Amino acid sequence: MRVRNIGILAHVDAGKTTLTERVLFTTGATWKQGEVHDGTTVTDSDPQERSRGITIFAAAVSADWNGHRLNLIDTPGHVDFSDEVERSLRVLDGAVVVFDGVAGVEPQTEAVWRTADRYRVPRLAFVNKLDRAGASLGHVVAAVRDRLGAVPLVVQLPIGREDGFEGVVDLVGMRRLTWPSGVPHSVPADGPEVRAARRALEEAVAERHAGALEELGDMSDTTLRAAVRDLTIAGEAVPVLCGAAYRDRGIEPLLDAVVDYLPAPGGDPDGHLAALVFKRTGRITCARIYQGTLRKGDVVWDATARQPERVARILRLRADRHTDLDVATAGDIVGLAGIKAARTGATLSTRVHPVVLEAPRTAEPLVSVAVEAGTRAEAQRLPAALATLVGEDPSLRLRTDPQTGQTLLSGLGELHLEVAVEKLRQGSGLSVRTGRPRVAYRETVLRGVTDFVFRHVKQDGGAGQFAHVVLSVAPLAEGFSFASTVTGGRVPAEFVRAVEAGVRDALVAGEHPLTGLAVTLTDGATHVKDSSETAFRTAGRLGLRAALTACETALLEPVAEVTVTAPGDTIGGVLGDLAARRGQVTGTTAHTVTAVVPLAALFGYATALRSRTSGRATFTSRPAGHRLAR
Repeated sequence: MRVRNIGILAHVDAGKTTLTERVLFTTGATWKQGEVHDGTTVTDSDPQERSRGITIFAAAVSADWNGHRLNLIDTPGHVDFSDEVERSLRVLDGAVVVFDGVAGVEPQTEAVWRTADRYRVPRLAFVNKLDRAGASLGHVVAAVRDRLGAVPLVVQLPIGREDGFEGVVDLVGMRRLTWPSGVPHSVPADGPEVRAARRALEEAVAERHAGALEELGDMSDTTLRAAVRDLTIAGEAVPVLCGAAYRDRGIEPLLDAVVDYLPAPGGDPDGHLAALVFKRTGRITCARIYQGTLRKGDVVWDATARQPERVARILRLRADRHTDLDVATAGDIVGLAGIKAARTGATLSTRVHPVVLEAPRTAEPLVSVAVEAGTRAEAQRLPAALATLVGEDPSLRLRTDPQTGQTLLSGLGELHLEVAVEKLRQGSGLSVRTGRPRVAYRETVLRGVTDFVFRHVKQDGGAGQFAHVVLSVAPLAEGFSFASTVTGGRVPAEFVRAVEAGVRDALVAGEHPLTGLAVTLTDGATHVKDSSETAFRTAGRLGLRAALTACETALLEPVAEVTVTAPGDTIGGVLGDLAARRGQVTGTTAHTVTAVVPLAALFGYATALRSRTSGRATFTSRPAGHRLAR
């Protein structure tokens, strides 16, 4: 059976999960439609998802449509769970990006779009909720072009507006599709508006596709469909479809478009095994097979950790309910039971032919909370429970506060940590207590130092240690760099590498991680007996920490871009509150305010905003880097 591996992406509340539910029902994968507001959806199966009414964990499901198996991943839309989207996009071949027909391009939509750009994932745009007041296909198409820099190809037109939305006109097949009784009714489409839109689509395609250009003026449906597919897969254009998922309108043509325009996975089923672990949840390890064939009972090689694993079961994924398989081949996304140690990002291969695939990126944590067991009896069980939690979610980090000795759990936001702690309680049965969230500050260099001399000498009765280094430290716009200008072999190459390793150790050794600095090894000296890589690594670590005392440094605090939507009579109060939180306003309209606000000042903001506006305002936020703490 032919396969499509696709993700459903969007900003929170754009209708991703509802769309996924309608796809499952339309394809016959479920016999009843689940609803987000009732807590009955297939993909939002976790108790926290159902109680909060949002998608938290990426969930994979499978369905069949017109001779194709569709492996779908419903991804979260909240910014705190963007790493779930990142890991999903790493293993997907295509995506459907869902846009709210009223709100258009929202902040998290823009963020996931950029992530899809980075992984070069072809995508379709589905403009949802066209039955709502104020919905506009043209408004969304313009925003996709202007804000996302994409080339939208409008392949459908809506029939009716707002409450009168009845269906769509398929401009490729030239047919009108309506859903008078839940089943699509198709008739030929014609009329001046339809012909003009078809002509505009043909011209847009011909402008970018040589084969279509040859038929401009008399382009067949087959040529147009093939050209749209070519442009989509090449990432040169994005087909735009429309509908109203909640009312079951537009689902079937969207499924047809997934089959027609998005790519099939590649890979040789007879090649050597190469599979990437992209998610772990409980005892199930989710993996994408890029090459080879995997059978139940196979012993595979974790090429990342360099250890064997046995595949006890292979599962066709369906959120929290699965079907057993005997075999999985290249292109499949499956669940594996029996994998004990392989972590997210690990590559599974054969021991004879090991291979390591690129792992998904992991965002740096922004917020931390102190975590401790509720009772002494539980204290011994807490470390293992925390290790399991962090093993399933790589965007969570654990560390010990060097000043207080507390265990700190760090994540991407306040909600991310709330969900993680509640999952810890539910999964382990521990009565965990937490402290007030704290943001993850960083330290940077404002003024450096030149040729700082540091000598590491140690004699303790055995072999000694000797390393002499001269370091220069300078500010850098972002990140970190290391270079060596030592000449004449005064410091051998292997010792230079050791110094760099020591300097990198120092970047995370202090109270706050260091960033925004360039370190240069300008000179050094060795001892014929006592110099070693260990000695020079120590000199690099201690030397940089000592050099920083001669530099001017400053703290950086994480900030977020906040967009508040509120009634006009409350905008003044919203602006005043943001100013009190040290926010820098970057834009205002009659009903919206955009500002860059320190993340530390946003704790509890949702409650404060509801109180200030009598529950009439909403806000979204996304990470916006760091700035000097004030």
